[in-house]
Amino acid sequence: MNKYVTTPEQTVVRGVTVNAIPGQRPVLIDGCDTIPALFRDRARTYGPATAHREKKLGIWRSRSWNDYWNHAKWIGLALHHLGLKRGEVVSILSEDRKEWLYCDMGIQGIGGVSSGIYTTDSASQLEYILKDSDSRFLFVENEEQLDKLLEIPDGAPGVSKVIYFEREGLHELNDPRFIFIDDLYEIGRAQEAETPDLFDRAIDETRPGDLALLIYTSGTTGMPKGAMLSHENILAACESGLRALPSDSDTEQLCFLPLCHILERDASIYFPLTVRATVNFAESPETVFDNLREVSPHVFTAVPRVWEKIYSRVTILAQDATAIGRLAFRLSLRCGMKRAEAQLAGKPVPALLAAEYWVWDILVLRNLRRLLGLDRLRQGTSGAAPISPALLKWYHAIGVQLLEGYGMTENAGLASVNRLDANRQGSVGQAVPGVEIRIAEDGEVQTYGLNNFMGYWRNEEKTAETYTEDGWLRTGDVGELDDQGFLRITGRLKDIIITAGGKNITPAEIESRLKFSHFISDAVIIGDRRKFLTALIMIDQENVEKFAQDRKVPFSDFASLCRAPEVVEMIRAEVEQVNREFARVEQIKDFRLIDVLLTAEDEELTATMKLRRSFVEKKHKALIDDMYA
Repeated sequence: MNKYVTTPEQTVVRGVTVNAIPGQRPVLIDGCDTIPALFRDRARTYGPATAHREKKLGIWRSRSWNDYWNHAKWIGLALHHLGLKRGEVVSILSEDRKEWLYCDMGIQGIGGVSSGIYTTDSASQLEYILKDSDSRFLFVENEEQLDKLLEIPDGAPGVSKVIYFEREGLHELNDPRFIFIDDLYEIGRAQEAETPDLFDRAIDETRPGDLALLIYTSGTTGMPKGAMLSHENILAACESGLRALPSDSDTEQLCFLPLCHILERDASIYFPLTVRATVNFAESPETVFDNLREVSPHVFTAVPRVWEKIYSRVTILAQDATAIGRLAFRLSLRCGMKRAEAQLAGKPVPALLAAEYWVWDILVLRNLRRLLGLDRLRQGTSGAAPISPALLKWYHAIGVQLLEGYGMTENAGLASVNRLDANRQGSVGQAVPGVEIRIAEDGEVQTYGLNNFMGYWRNEEKTAETYTEDGWLRTGDVGELDDQGFLRITGRLKDIIITAGGKNITPAEIESRLKFSHFISDAVIIGDRRKFLTALIMIDQENVEKFAQDRKVPFSDFASLCRAPEVVEMIRAEVEQVNREFARVEQIKDFRLIDVLLTAEDEELTATMKLRRSFVEKKHKALIDDMYA
């Protein structure tokens, strides 16, 4: 167990003063023990410097730490004026943008609890979260999101005020319950003139153990649960990230994943707050690859699907290149793979191979990284779901340091991570400083540290189930620790397949390997209590359409594309290739293609684009039954 002290000695990590020993109480970052206190320190210290950028009308526009502070302060003071009490919940329903950050910091600064809601949630899901959390106020981005609130039969009466960011389509809205954010700023300015020190006093009254965030999990097994994270939980994760990940004040980042999710919340709000980094907001999830090229960030955090998509794009580009271009790419990649194998095995790269790689890097790979917007990347990080080791190796081969990490909402998003000087392919790294990891008798991964959450909102029974008797967090994941402390996640406890022959199989590794194919975007392995394994597969629309067009395969829509015999046979070849890597009992005997183009609005997918296994099996039961007929 960690030893806690009340007056820890301090040390400096990348210009930031933190505890001498990770995991000590109180957690102090530059002398601050809460998120709002750290935010105030950064604003006072770096006032005119750029805190973030947002693209408007084709131009990247900078906003300073002073802008950040003032807008957050006005929001907090306005909410106080409108009746928000300490400890009450305020919800944010918006895509990533600077106002998201202003609201988050304003809510916490005045003593409220910040809760993000996915823009892909339906009206019924919005209703559930607003009522379950007793949200007093709701921030919405635009008319589309406001319409969801208006679809709620009783209008969610507990929400006393709804604040919207964009006026478009809402000019005629004449209801005292709804106000534009500029009007909220005016209320805040008036409150500041009346009580100039109110916001500072509210920050000073906040304690490390106070509830800061309410994050609703994606609900892969039922209704979402509100995970409660304190200021101490978040700062403990920030301290661990500061020690484990190379990032500092000159770092440029790109924000595009939903800020409701703990991964992006950490990566684009709290970690940059710690290291004083600059955050650039992507225009939309659809433009992220264009924005990536424009920004060329030093740090880029994404889920596996994004890294898979970049790989697929490169594969398609290579196929469309000239004969000389294809040959050059193939030879450079072959050289990069040999170099990656040596480095990942911890062996020195032979001088001749290093020289050859240097040549190919100048001729091909450096230009490729520039084309992708990864030319300045110091570190790429993948999290939130398993990623194929083969994909990690491919990125290493083209000169991109892509490191896999592990965390969940319940441990503030960070428990382990591979590092530049300690990277083991196929693992999610070693425990970050301040966190301990152990494997239970049933194979479950359990974590211990100050980042472990307070529990589930108004659900003591579920909270008790999530912690062991000696205070360790049950993650629900199955894994292994090697002799050097590298953690390997093999699956989820609830996802373990027990075949009719009694063989235990964790499907995650098989699914991950399938997704390395640039023709497959996702897959679900089926086989519990059955004689053999089968798979439901989602094809990658862009790449499979190109495959069909190049071969003049006729199709009229996505469903007909999935039914085309040539496409089915091509996917069969991909499946057979994967089967060669697994034991006979783990091989896929049959598969079916899901012929519906799924988006985050569909119940089969979470907002972070992970397949909900139980929903998929239920929704596509006819396909499964057909494979076992």
